[in-house]
Amino acid sequence: MESDIGIAEKPKIQIKGIREGLLIILEDGDWQKVHDFLLEQIDQQAEFLCGARVALDVGSQVLKAADLGQLRNQLSDRKITLWAVISDSPTTQQTAQTLGMEIQLTKAKPEQTEQSISPGIQSGEQAILLHRTLRSGFSIQFPGHVVVIGDVNPGAEIIAGGNIVIWGRLRGMAHAGAEGNKEAIICALDVMPTQLRIADQISITPQQRKKAQPEIVRLRDGSVIAELWNPK
Repeated sequence: MESDIGIAEKPKIQIKGIREGLLIILEDGDWQKVHDFLLEQIDQQAEFLCGARVALDVGSQVLKAADLGQLRNQLSDRKITLWAVISDSPTTQQTAQTLGMEIQLTKAKPEQTEQSISPGIQSGEQAILLHRTLRSGFSIQFPGHVVVIGDVNPGAEIIAGGNIVIWGRLRGMAHAGAEGNKEAIICALDVMPTQLRIADQISITPQQRKKAQPEIVRLRDGSVIAELWNPK
């Protein structure tokens, strides 16, 4: 298995599900390193991101037409549409507008959000599937359920409004029911995380076990507890 040594020094990337598609938040730093790491992460989850509409939050990065134009073309080659660039830099904002991109996200009113949900589908029932190992520095936030086929390594985190199901080992941080859903659960084939949270409750990291076992984590009487995952 690949080691996480040295990976923590790489830029951090967060992926959030938003109304318009996906929001990718980049950490400030040397643009070439951030740019290369972004493409590396995208290539590792090509199946998940193929066909996605992406807004990019580049923070205070000062980017010119050559920078954004190159990135837009590289994403397009991967069947990803870069439609918006969010930045604190006036230069980057102007560049994005010149290239025909939006520079801010639309914020829907609560009632508009509710109307957009199909009849019979409750808020939080959307789900995404990640078929890969999440390595140190990777963070995904999504308002619905998150399913991972692979491991979640130390230094990686998942924050979901709904449930989290991991067909692999959970070694990083997992927060289910992040919007206050106390019925949310976390399931994994081996649960040894750096931190577990359900709604506003945080669990104590369990002691190291000799034998891995599938477990389901839920809230019971105000406490986060783990039980043997044995669906019938």
